[in-house]
Amino acid sequence: MEKTIRIEKENKMGTMPINKLLLTMSIPMIISMLVQALYNVVDSIFVAQIGENALTAVSLAFPIQNLMIAVAVGTGVGVNAYLSRNLGAKKFEVANKTANNGIFLAAISYLVFAVFGITATGIFFASQTANQEIISIGTDYTLIVCTFSMFLFGQIIFNRLLQATGKTFYQFISQAIAASVNILLDPILIFGWFGFPALGVKGAAIATVFSQFVGMALALYFNLKKNQDIKISIKGFKPDLEIIRKIYSVGIPSIIMGSIGSIMTYFMNQILISFSTTATAVFGVYFKLQSFVFMPVFGLNNGMVPIVAYNFGARRKERITKTVKLSVLYAVGMLSIGAVLMMTFPGKLMSLFNATETMLSIGIPALRTIAISFFAAGFSIISLSVFQALGHGLLSLEVSVIRQLIVLLPSAWLLSLTGNVNNVWWSFPIAEIASFTFSAIFLKRVYKKEISDMEISEFEPRPAFAKK
Repeated sequence: MEKTIRIEKENKMGTMPINKLLLTMSIPMIISMLVQALYNVVDSIFVAQIGENALTAVSLAFPIQNLMIAVAVGTGVGVNAYLSRNLGAKKFEVANKTANNGIFLAAISYLVFAVFGITATGIFFASQTANQEIISIGTDYTLIVCTFSMFLFGQIIFNRLLQATGKTFYQFISQAIAASVNILLDPILIFGWFGFPALGVKGAAIATVFSQFVGMALALYFNLKKNQDIKISIKGFKPDLEIIRKIYSVGIPSIIMGSIGSIMTYFMNQILISFSTTATAVFGVYFKLQSFVFMPVFGLNNGMVPIVAYNFGARRKERITKTVKLSVLYAVGMLSIGAVLMMTFPGKLMSLFNATETMLSIGIPALRTIAISFFAAGFSIISLSVFQALGHGLLSLEVSVIRQLIVLLPSAWLLSLTGNVNNVWWSFPIAEIASFTFSAIFLKRVYKKEISDMEISEFEPRPAFAKK
């Protein structure tokens, strides 16, 4: 009788059919990520109307924004993986402590970036360009997003708690509303509509942080009122060093992996700006456009990770492998569609950003060349998330280092020596081949070591026809 009761109360991640479960958890996140990607694109479209220098300034600010997101998401990944595994193993008290310690780490991370924003933003931009207009615009923008990044960190950690417990619909509501607020506020604050002052790029930054505040408030509300799987409380809270260690055993590799993206972007900007500021602006436009292609896959990841982590904790081999296979199939399909669209309509896509003839001459071959890498990227992205879900964040880190620092940047630099900026873009397909290869090798190793001989948990639901 006791066993029957425990099965009936079990989280849906251990009982619902995998394809239905994956779609149920992922589709709200995919839609949310598409809205977020739409915001990214629309935001840059509005900034581009101010001028190419404004677009370049925001592009140069991207490594800092990406670094903040890397720290927030990396911490969230560690919280997500450890919390989901403890839920799967029925360790509910540890899951609650994990949630509270994750919020504490998000607050500490905010303080670090607030200090950086106040003290080092101008130095950061001066290290990239001598153009005083770009430095001034970029400094103003970055100072605002860093100083008020408490909303970014809060939004991400509270949404990760919803994701870890399978409440992805509420995560979708939070992110979709926040992104919609951003889209609505951008033109109002940038151009001074409805009696507001025209704030230019500062307006874009203010719209961003206000929308993050909205997203944080909603995600916190949903966790407090709708999430029954965990309990958030600051009463009597003390940091738990062992739980923090567990969070960062997965989180730090993820943070470093995201930070590597910032390093890559910073040095790629240096390579491209040696050709022209327009080339750097094109790179910024590419990142905005590719987010529209990759964000849905990241939404799929957000639905997949807690399923894999939960069933790993519950020791259910078939549910793990089926989840991974379906995720790869969906990811490759989505990115292939994106690649075809980017190859077919590069000029029209660039024109959305007020592109000049010079920008089009650089941007069209850039988009067509980089899009080739999308066909292999789906497998790599899913693999890296599987490593994180299973507590092997270092493998994700290794693949990321290989792709971005060992292959992509050196390839880009060598190709830049030809004197033709169009050759630089080939570094992306080259790097993706390396990423695919090492992801496959590591995934096979993890499967053989930890999953292939996995025994079925005592909580595995029995088929309806099984004898009692």
